[in-house]
Amino acid sequence: MNKKKIVNDPVYGFITIPDELIFDLIQHPWFQRLRRIQQLGLSNLVYPSAVHTRFQHTLGAVHLMGLALEVLRSKGIDITDEEKQAASIAILLHDIGHGPFSHALENILVPLHHEQVSDLMMKALCHSVDDRIRLALEIFNDQHPKRYLHQLVSGQLDVDRLDYLNRDSFFTGVAEGVIGYDRIIKMLNVKDGLLAIEEKGIYSIEKFIISRRLMYWQVYLHKTVVSAEQMLIQIIRRAKELAQSGESLFATPALQYFLMRSELDLSERSAWLPHFVLLDDSDVYSAIKVWQSHPDTTLSLLCRHLMNRILFKVEFQKSMFTPSQKEEKRKRVSQNLFNHKEAIPNYFLLENSTSNSAYSKQTGPIWILLKSGELRDIAEASDQLNISVLSEPVIKHVMCWLDQPL
Repeated sequence: MNKKKIVNDPVYGFITIPDELIFDLIQHPWFQRLRRIQQLGLSNLVYPSAVHTRFQHTLGAVHLMGLALEVLRSKGIDITDEEKQAASIAILLHDIGHGPFSHALENILVPLHHEQVSDLMMKALCHSVDDRIRLALEIFNDQHPKRYLHQLVSGQLDVDRLDYLNRDSFFTGVAEGVIGYDRIIKMLNVKDGLLAIEEKGIYSIEKFIISRRLMYWQVYLHKTVVSAEQMLIQIIRRAKELAQSGESLFATPALQYFLMRSELDLSERSAWLPHFVLLDDSDVYSAIKVWQSHPDTTLSLLCRHLMNRILFKVEFQKSMFTPSQKEEKRKRVSQNLFNHKEAIPNYFLLENSTSNSAYSKQTGPIWILLKSGELRDIAEASDQLNISVLSEPVIKHVMCWLDQPL
């Protein structure tokens, strides 16, 4: 069987599955599950075409990884065929641990970051599919001596970010997210074991940093997206509360498993992982559709609002909300719940905060390779942007409340 298939990708055109082991991993049920998990969670409630999946994103990242490794090889960087395969597997599986709706339900069903779940799933695949995944695990966990391979998988300038900025921009139509990924890849190099960008590519990096900042506020942290995700979180929170108190709730067996447990013994991977790998967006959507008519007023109200896109009102501000502002919102919610007195107000008035920094030195700097051979942090090398300002996290305080009851 020919396993070097060609895939028609709307962002890059025709891309090739580079390796038989990679093809086998793509065919694995755990990876096929990513077809049923949307890349941007509930962002399609704002950008209707943003219905692309983790599956599409990951194939794109594998394509960019192949391009990046070939560029580095052409510049004399020693990358063996085994390391090239392992780096491609690492980026292929980097998102395999995502649960339903990607980041929207992070830590809600399973109290782990998706990268930790990816690590557990890669270890399981190493035992059940092919031991060659072990080298990919080393790269994924930054345990390989060639650190630049890990930086390509997870860093400030990894192929993950290169793909998701371009892809998310393409499917949302937000042009500010478009980056010169091809130019950036052509400028990649390695110096002192670290991934770097040649000096003549510095303007492409400046554009990359600005694009990422704009995409966060225009797409990922758009106030309506935040509203919808908070509503989804409250639905799962209430469903778990009801399930654990003995209420009968419709749910698929996989979803039921997590709703019934207030705590998971994370060390018992063999107990919960078989249920997790059966979870995707459809489990949650089907449950929410049924829960619209559940006798619990709080749950049914939340589900009807989300299904009909009647979302929480949202207010962002730089300072914390004052007691008077909170009290005013409490009164609004109480008035709106007048005909639904059984509903629990705390589920309909939420206070939170969100933050974003376009560039973070804590996750490792973006190195610029000067013509002199010196490595310099982009924050020091840039003469167009004040990177130190962009490094500061922008914190916004968020208030969500019920403003339009059904």
